[in-house]
Amino acid sequence: MSASIGAAVVKDPSLHLKPFTGFRNNTTPYSSTYSLLLDKRINPFTSSASPASIRAVSTPVKKEASAAETKRSKVEIFKEQSNYIRYPLNEELLTDAPNINEAATQLIKFHGSYQQYDRDERGGRSYSFMLRTKNPCGKVPNQLYLAMDDLADQFGIGTLRLTTRQTFQLHGVIKKNLKTVMSTIIKNMGSTLGACGDLNRNVLAPAAPYVRKDYLFAQETADNIAALLTPQSGFYYDMWVDGEQFMTAEPPQVVKARNDNSHGTNFPDSAEPIYGTQFLPRKFKIAVTVPTDNSVDLFTNDIGVVVVTDDNGDPQGFNIYVGGGMGRTHRVETTFPRLAEPLGYVPKEDILYAVKAIVVTQRENGRRDDRRYSRMKYLIDSWGIEKFRSVVEQYYGRKFESPRELPEWEFKSYLGWHEQGDGRLFCGLHVDSGRVKGVAKKTLREVIEKYNLNVRITPNQNIVLCDIRPSWKRPITVALAQSGLLPPTYVDPLNITAMACPALPLCPLAITEAERGIPDLLKRVRSVFEKVGLPYNESIVVRVTGCPNGCARPYMAELGLVGDGPNSYQIWLGGTPAQTSLARTFMNKVKIQDLEKVFEPLFYSWRLKRKSKESFGDFTNRVGFEKLEDIVGKWEGVPKSSSRYYLKLFTDKETYEAVDALARVENKSAHQLAIEVIRNYAASQQNGKSQ
Repeated sequence: MSASIGAAVVKDPSLHLKPFTGFRNNTTPYSSTYSLLLDKRINPFTSSASPASIRAVSTPVKKEASAAETKRSKVEIFKEQSNYIRYPLNEELLTDAPNINEAATQLIKFHGSYQQYDRDERGGRSYSFMLRTKNPCGKVPNQLYLAMDDLADQFGIGTLRLTTRQTFQLHGVIKKNLKTVMSTIIKNMGSTLGACGDLNRNVLAPAAPYVRKDYLFAQETADNIAALLTPQSGFYYDMWVDGEQFMTAEPPQVVKARNDNSHGTNFPDSAEPIYGTQFLPRKFKIAVTVPTDNSVDLFTNDIGVVVVTDDNGDPQGFNIYVGGGMGRTHRVETTFPRLAEPLGYVPKEDILYAVKAIVVTQRENGRRDDRRYSRMKYLIDSWGIEKFRSVVEQYYGRKFESPRELPEWEFKSYLGWHEQGDGRLFCGLHVDSGRVKGVAKKTLREVIEKYNLNVRITPNQNIVLCDIRPSWKRPITVALAQSGLLPPTYVDPLNITAMACPALPLCPLAITEAERGIPDLLKRVRSVFEKVGLPYNESIVVRVTGCPNGCARPYMAELGLVGDGPNSYQIWLGGTPAQTSLARTFMNKVKIQDLEKVFEPLFYSWRLKRKSKESFGDFTNRVGFEKLEDIVGKWEGVPKSSSRYYLKLFTDKETYEAVDALARVENKSAHQLAIEVIRNYAASQQNGKSQ
């Protein structure tokens, strides 16, 4: 059965996690170590009427561990001994070795970097570092885009990657160049601080630069939440720009909310008032949006925030959702993807305090012994939403109101040309798997530089060019088309919504291909569509990841392919186009060469038995997996009578067969080859007119 928003994940009760009591008092097995961090702090669970004094120990005194002490993860120890994420990274960066040690490898994540090596190479490891920027709302100033483009060529592998969290990834930076690259990003209005690690990651918001009260307020809120949860101890600037600060002035409401300790949320004497020495148990993800706009995959986040407006469009407050998350581990049923569920409503002036209270609840109670269970979704699944809400309310200082009713959600890509609402235009461009490279990279650079454009990155790995004068539309369109950056009407609908993680060769967690494999996979899906008689304008949401961690959010896809072995995928079905339902495992260990044996019967059945306008995801949920498994098991091939020749494109069967023969030479379908020919012709005609 499909999971709906707010529904708990169905699991065997025998596998249910025991509630984790955190480190709230000195009776738990965790307290002998963790109480060092929380000595004499206000305990929101205490029955005492008066809270007495508030104090936090910012640098814990080491004590001998007792034999009964519950084991902590190594990462917790690394954080505790790091002097706020400095040591031993600061020393490791100075050595001549091409890599850094285990502790430094964990700490550099907080600075926005992962150590990697090329897994395609044999006979040794060529170490490099991936850098990830932090861009709330996906906003990238013109100056930063040009700097990132230069850095990719000078110190990276010549490409920029747009991520599913609206950031850049820069691959292939060697250790000796890290400080140069990091400092260049910082000095050009950018940052990588907190893009990785056990703290709040990049805050998502709709990338569309609409000049509308609700969109502007959502983006302002995302900026403020990002500022609220940014580390304060200065370790990032100490490491990369010798302590020089490049931070802009913060809004007073952010400073006030961060410093407020009226409900025992802070470490008052600590360099990190919200995070302390241990930061959070695991990564933490937040998205902000407006009603109907689910471009941000709202329900996959630890916190989802939705602007609520009055009849005049003026923002009044927020609905808050909690407990989403994608990561899981193969064959460990107690790990699972989960959708966020409603927590409540808060007035607009309280949002920072409510978010802070949720973060602190996770900080105090999230598991720190086993990182597989450290995300907030497991805390909520263990406690239940009512207990979680009650604890958050003690840190928040008031009760949550009931969530406001909202309209249906829909996915919005923002591709193509749109009016911003201020007399200017924006243009959304599809970028396959978010990889900006080759001629397209060069052309984007030229257009962005020539017209002094700011850009935004979307949660679907695409890019939006902003603030375009109407008179620039034609020359920009022509320049982009010549480099292969085409209007969405010329892009296969399957590609529009598809996503893949980088996976091999650089990701150390990848089990099989994702980004490098998805172009061929989408062609194969399109070929099966044609074979079973589905029209070209038909599409489904396809997402591919090289491992079960779910970076490309495959568990929300209508067809999710999750690497579970070399050249092998686990198939997930049941997500929906609006990203509001959780997919479920349909088949395991399907070899890449056998995918058509699953695709053909599923897509053929969908074409024959779907209800009017029924999406593939809704169809699989309605029919049920047992019936679909039976259909796949008994499949004998597409009946001859179901073939179609797409007479709208091919005027006769002979033309179709001739084009089909040529297409097969290039491992394409007749339709794909014909569309490419038409695209090239259209681009050449546009070029001729402009000249």
